[in-house]
Amino acid sequence: MAGRGGPRGRGRGAPALRGRGGGPSIGSVPSSGPGIPNQGDHIATVGVKRSAFGSSGRAIEVFTNHYEVSIPQGMIYHYDAISPSEHTLPARLNMELIVKLQERDHPEIFTPRGVYDGRKNMFSVKRFPFENDTRTFDVTLSDPNVQDSPGRAAVGRGPKIYKIKLTKVAEINPEVLSRFLEGSQSHDNTVLTAITALNVVVRMEPTKNYPFNVRSFFTPREQKDIGGGLVLWRGYFQSVRPAIGKMLINIDISTGTMYKEGPLLNICLEFFNRGNDPNILAPARGLPERERLRLQRFISGVRVMTNAANQGQQGRTRTPRVVKKLSSAGANSLSFTMREGGTMTVAQYFARTYNRPLQHPAILCVEVGNGALIPIELCTVVPGQIMRKQVPPEKTKDVLEFATKKPADRLASIRNGLGVLSYGQSEYVRQFGLHVKDTGGPLSVNARVLNPPTLKYGQNSKQPTIVPRDGAWNMIDKKFFQPATIKAWVVVVYERQNRFRDENAKDMIAGLLEACAAVGIVVQDKQPLVFWENAQGTIADHLRKAGLACNQKKGVFPNLIVAVLPEQATDIYTAIKHFGDVSTGVATQCLKSQKCTRAKQQYYANVCLKINVKLGGINTIPDARSVSILTDPHNPTIVMGADVIHPAAHSEGRPSFTSLVANVDSDTAKYIADCRVQTSRQEMIDDLEDMATHMIDMYINYRRNVEKKPNPQPKRIIFYRDGVSEGQFRQVLEHELPQIKTCAKMKVDPKITVIVVGKRHHVRFFPKRPDEADRSGNCRAGTVIDRDIVHPLEMDFYLQSHGGLLGTSRPAHYNVLYDDNRLTADGIQQLSFALCHVYARSTRSVSIPAPVYYADIVCSRAKNHYDPGANLDLTETGTADDAHASEQLEVFKNNFKPLHRNMQFLMYFS
Repeated sequence: MAGRGGPRGRGRGAPALRGRGGGPSIGSVPSSGPGIPNQGDHIATVGVKRSAFGSSGRAIEVFTNHYEVSIPQGMIYHYDAISPSEHTLPARLNMELIVKLQERDHPEIFTPRGVYDGRKNMFSVKRFPFENDTRTFDVTLSDPNVQDSPGRAAVGRGPKIYKIKLTKVAEINPEVLSRFLEGSQSHDNTVLTAITALNVVVRMEPTKNYPFNVRSFFTPREQKDIGGGLVLWRGYFQSVRPAIGKMLINIDISTGTMYKEGPLLNICLEFFNRGNDPNILAPARGLPERERLRLQRFISGVRVMTNAANQGQQGRTRTPRVVKKLSSAGANSLSFTMREGGTMTVAQYFARTYNRPLQHPAILCVEVGNGALIPIELCTVVPGQIMRKQVPPEKTKDVLEFATKKPADRLASIRNGLGVLSYGQSEYVRQFGLHVKDTGGPLSVNARVLNPPTLKYGQNSKQPTIVPRDGAWNMIDKKFFQPATIKAWVVVVYERQNRFRDENAKDMIAGLLEACAAVGIVVQDKQPLVFWENAQGTIADHLRKAGLACNQKKGVFPNLIVAVLPEQATDIYTAIKHFGDVSTGVATQCLKSQKCTRAKQQYYANVCLKINVKLGGINTIPDARSVSILTDPHNPTIVMGADVIHPAAHSEGRPSFTSLVANVDSDTAKYIADCRVQTSRQEMIDDLEDMATHMIDMYINYRRNVEKKPNPQPKRIIFYRDGVSEGQFRQVLEHELPQIKTCAKMKVDPKITVIVVGKRHHVRFFPKRPDEADRSGNCRAGTVIDRDIVHPLEMDFYLQSHGGLLGTSRPAHYNVLYDDNRLTADGIQQLSFALCHVYARSTRSVSIPAPVYYADIVCSRAKNHYDPGANLDLTETGTADDAHASEQLEVFKNNFKPLHRNMQFLMYFS
């Protein structure tokens, strides 16, 4: 609570509030710089120029969630809204200050009003009358002429003042956009700034009125309470982007995870989901420290209003306070020193100052941004706050259910969203001269449906080849192209024996044996040893004991360990994978006990897909005639997939993990992987040269020693890169491409093609006619769009390579950044589509090429490289304070264990 001599964190007395001009300044939120668009807006700055469009496949038309936008005619003035400060302010607060400046403080200057992006870019159709085109303003959130709380003026505490400095940095003639769309203007900074301006214009009205992130805003019109103190709101995404000959606006629905409004006490109790007794929040009554920290991570950053009795109408302060952290003790145990001398507890302070004895004095307090300690029971969460942390795993299903809509329903929601967006009623859209052509419905675009590749299975199959239909096929009458052999195996059960009995284990073994026989896997050991173990013990000891027992009884160590796990067994799974992949080099396959009990044969057939490749087998290969680029004997091709995964937001001291996956065989069906650890949140891969050199060596060795090829060296490298935004394309060419070139020249001199694959976008396609849809209502697998909505100049395309299951399918977006191989548009599209069919873990085509999918899996499994006994906190919510973050990062780097040499030629990650 604000108040003279009020309680402060760390036992300090109450410092005076900062005087005028002493507060943080607007514009200190980091930005990519003037005119640089937000990540996710379709503004590629580099890439191979498009020389032709693709033509293969069946031509159709589809709807897309785009509408045409007119280009403004008048001049646009670009201002930087910045001021040096040691503090950063959230975009929401920055926006609120700019609105106060324009509408309350200086409407005579800001008419018509400018638009602002919440960071540092402001645009106006009018040149503001500033001397030397710059001016600094003092702005308060509350009216400076109204007292904020009793006695505030008497003690000299006026409202906090923020400084806003506006400086004109550029004048933009929108004509550059017209020239760019026609191909007569280079894609320079003026074009980027113009596109940024249009995005800020269309986003200004909703971001003024609703909670927002960079490109979406959220309204409470459609919401769902998912418990745990969280509620989901329906949101709307919008992004203006250039296309061939026109500007478009991409509109989509989105989902916002919000903190539930209301008493903070109720939200904390919901978070723990242990009943309604407030005393579970009392450390003195058994609240574990680990749980206190978990709650602290959840509510840190939340804005609350505070309320104390006997303050009359001024009881609720005008400005919300931001929760910084939780106290370590309850209000009746926290003491602080008064300015007048003496000490008292927080509970005593509120009883004496406001004549308000606390109802729950033993429970925690929150420490807000200025250091004041406020009992949780006196805090109310302000409505409309986005939860910007990792969604709790147990809530993921609820989020997916809310976010998932069938194609027809999603398109209807987008159309309905136009009423919320109300472009025609926005004063900002009108004054900039924009017009969104939304009356004719969503844009209809030209598309093609590619022919799927023919897949080859083993020669002993009754049906040795299959052509997928709508992205799916089955294993009936098919044996693996190259089946593996299980020499000996053991089963280790971690479920309680009264839940997974002897007969369950026998049924599971029989089911696996039957499935193996059906697909051609040779099982030499028909009676594996079975062990029941307690998960409280050391997992590695259990598995080692099982292996020794197998060797003692059968004279051979197992080359496969099957583990049966209970629900919620993440720690056991991680320990098993560390033992198999890193410590001993033996294949492991984990099964859930619930799924094993009375499982159908289809379940075990799916398990065999994984087991076969883990043991060195190959499930299926694309027919050579379907993908001539990959199977040309005169141009051996290695396909690589690379990815980087970063720690969750607000996790400090956690590293990023990188992965590189590549085929070693001539049929691009057998892949190997390499995983490394690097600096936190660094997107470019530092060790790519070393990783790629290893891949090329393995490829050459396999082709020379296993396939007996006379020309084992690769002539082509196709490098698929996942996870980079369009603003980072140039970094890929400047940092990663040279590493591939350097490593390649050490052995050979192949030609290189670099393709970025993106899924983090809001482009969707909808069938125009029911007969052009699959059973889920989505466009058919193989739908490709390389016209109408793509980049005006550069080679990019959208490919929906998978059949729909739930909701609306998201196509992958491919950008060709570099192409020494001079591949045609048809060639790249057909190649990418074919690679979506060699994903070993399913009999469905997947949404991105298999090596990229594998790279993502390898990154997500990076935690398995750490010894489970090392006690490293690898949870999503784990963090370290700033002082120890770099030290903790080194600990993670030093403890990262390499893959066991036995697994280097195997698809252990399947």
